[in-house]
Amino acid sequence: MELWYFQKGFNFSQDGPGNRLVYHLCGCNLRCPWCSNPEGMRRIEGYARSATVDQIVRELLSARAMFFEGGGLTLTGGEATLQFEAVRELLARAQEAGINTCMETNATHPRFPELLPLLNTLIADFKHPDDGEHRRWTGEGAARIRENLRAAAATEIPLQLRVPLIHGVNDDDQALAGFVAFFAELQRPGMTVEFLRYHEYGKDKWKKLGLAYQMEDAFVSEQRAVEFEQACRAAGITVVRT
Repeated sequence: MELWYFQKGFNFSQDGPGNRLVYHLCGCNLRCPWCSNPEGMRRIEGYARSATVDQIVRELLSARAMFFEGGGLTLTGGEATLQFEAVRELLARAQEAGINTCMETNATHPRFPELLPLLNTLIADFKHPDDGEHRRWTGEGAARIRENLRAAAATEIPLQLRVPLIHGVNDDDQALAGFVAFFAELQRPGMTVEFLRYHEYGKDKWKKLGLAYQMEDAFVSEQRAVEFEQACRAAGITVVRT
């Protein structure tokens, strides 16, 4: 069984705890116009490469000394769950070998809960609390995401929720109220929320791929980000900045 990826490398503390080998897997079911990795939306010649699960496991075992401060394997994307069977096998074998596992996901996959026992850390995006607005901006609704995140919150897995905060998309008062209500419902020990202000790190990638970058006037002020953080903290939600 093989996995397709467009980037891999070590990263410290940004993609789960400690020093981690991060695989960016090809393919995504969402079409967020602000995506910073458009080269990962599908398999693109010149970017996509493949490796078997066996090959990645051997790499993990040989790199074990590099997994300091609680490090290990992180699968991200694109959207890792689109290669579901291979991802499930890899996570299971990594855990069997004593390798710490983490996944970054949009939490849309209908079989997402099957992966929860195979994870030591979960990082998930939650882009908009309103189903219609989520569909408008990403191409899919938010109902299944909410369902899957409730399943994750019912476990004891460290859960890091990240919101890309974007002007004109999800930074109005109605969205703020929706975020607070949903996160307060999920809040438990080991869960954190982080608001990530919009950036244009992927803009040049879109142009390089011959794709039109459509985001305009999307930056969010520091003051507005603080207002989102303070509203969440007032509701008992653990907010972090990394």
